Amino acid sequence: MDEHIAEAVGRPDLIRLDDGLVCLRFETMKVVSALAAVRHLLETGVVRRGDTLLDSSSGIYAYALALACHRYGMRCHIVGSTTVDHVLRTQLAVLGAHLEQMGPSDDLKLDQKRRVERIQEILREHPDYHWMRQYHDDIHYLGYRAVAERVGRETGTDSLTVVGGVGSGASTGALARYLRERSPGVRLVGVQPFGSVTFSSEHVADPEIIIAGIGSSIPFANVTHTLYDTIHWVAFDAALAGSIDLLRRHAVFAGLSTGAGYLAARWERDRAPGGTVLFIAADTGHRYADSVFARHREAPRVEDLAPRTVTTVDDLALPWSRMDWNRSPAPATAAVR
Repeated sequence: MDEHIAEAVGRPDLIRLDDGLVCLRFETMKVVSALAAVRHLLETGVVRRGDTLLDSSSGIYAYALALACHRYGMRCHIVGSTTVDHVLRTQLAVLGAHLEQMGPSDDLKLDQKRRVERIQEILREHPDYHWMRQYHDDIHYLGYRAVAERVGRETGTDSLTVVGGVGSGASTGALARYLRERSPGVRLVGVQPFGSVTFSSEHVADPEIIIAGIGSSIPFANVTHTLYDTIHWVAFDAALAGSIDLLRRHAVFAGLSTGAGYLAARWERDRAPGGTVLFIAADTGHRYADSVFARHREAPRVEDLAPRTVTTVDDLALPWSRMDWNRSPAPATAAVR
């Protein structure tokens, strides 16, 4: 029996959708990393119960850290993106988390930069606060070991490909690292929005995509580029098609990054029959009800979509591009200084 709701929320479901296609579905994925990170900090004496934990978030991590703080008796301070919606703001308030939300902005890159600057101001004002550094501290890898062990037991690791949004780098990076301890041949496919610096697509604009979830306008230290075999860049319209098809065909109601991952996973599965492709569904589709699912009649058929295969990021183009990354190091624009 679970001792706290965070443990139940963080436990993923493994769903076989089709031959060779498996969904690793979370209600809220980052609860896994937040719980393990806070527990480790307490066990190692870095923080004590009652301390304040601080971080920036576009939404999912804010809820995850608030749950972890509730579970372990900590205070929680979040500098939130302008994209944090009313439902999440209300949940955070009732959970006792303090949210500072950035004002409206048409430029989500500027929103991310402002959040980072505000974190530094708060730390100068409150040096006793502990900055969780979800983008830069590999303590956030820890929670995925148990997930990787379960994936290994239930799907096997022979001819396994893992597909997921890159984001902060912790989820896909950790799963690949732990799975490769038992099977070095496990492939890792990262999904990115256009406009993200992480794999050098900042020169290609997609005005509709919300970059903060699976990409970044600033370098992230938790992204280990040498773990990734292939990268898919997916624009809003293509990700929307994936989300709609996933719900219509398999009844899985999940967010926009999941739609992008599902699209990439179908493509990878069809190119390598006989293997297993597992894609990550990081959250449910509720916050996308209006922006994505209400537009289901606009969605093209996924069968009519195919990525543009490129050999250099200079050739990236909307709505979908794919490149063999071949476990190369970080590009200069994504290297953390």
